[in-house]
Amino acid sequence: MMVGAAPFGVIFGTLVTASPLTLWHGQLMSLAVFAGSAQFIAIGMIAGHASFIVIWATTFVINLRHVLYSATLAPYVAHLPARWRWALSGLLTDEVFAVAYAHYQKRAPGEIGPHYFFGSGLSMYLNWQLWTLVGLLFGAAFPGLKSLGLDFAMVATFIAIIVPQLVAVRFVAAAMASGVLSFAWQDWPYKLGLLAAVLVGIGVGMAITLMERRERESNGDNRKERAR
Repeated sequence: MMVGAAPFGVIFGTLVTASPLTLWHGQLMSLAVFAGSAQFIAIGMIAGHASFIVIWATTFVINLRHVLYSATLAPYVAHLPARWRWALSGLLTDEVFAVAYAHYQKRAPGEIGPHYFFGSGLSMYLNWQLWTLVGLLFGAAFPGLKSLGLDFAMVATFIAIIVPQLVAVRFVAAAMASGVLSFAWQDWPYKLGLLAAVLVGIGVGMAITLMERRERESNGDNRKERAR
């Protein structure tokens, strides 16, 4: 996943060199924001002279998915001191969520410390800073970089994140619902179609989860009746 993020970081740095921002602005954005998709959208809107509130609102909507990541990981980090939870939240990205959640699923909540999560996040953070700097310093030397299709590396990374999670019907149904609707609603302003598709996917997953739970409870009651 660090390899997949590399061309993404280089392209971002290259875009900064062609924007109204100076080089140190671009590096500072990677250091402080550390959110690839939000940074790409922000740099385009800055180049288009969008207002601060529009940039803020758009990137806020784009990053709302991190609320879902946080809710999923919360049971596994709830026992940690506040300083650890703040540090981990600052390092949380799509890729870090994927590897941290896969690791936490091996044990019950509260049994694993923060170090694997922190190491994954710190590695990705330093990786993003490195490739942003490469793009800032050398991206202008490769004017055709953006046309090479390297942005597909990030698509491949998201595929690698999602596919291992599709281990139950509810996960597959949620992914299919959100995927189809996000494509159908891609023309909505400010990426609101993506957010709406995510909410529908969550609803589908929760509905199937409740149905499965009720079925298990019903089967359990039937077994008890037969045992009597």
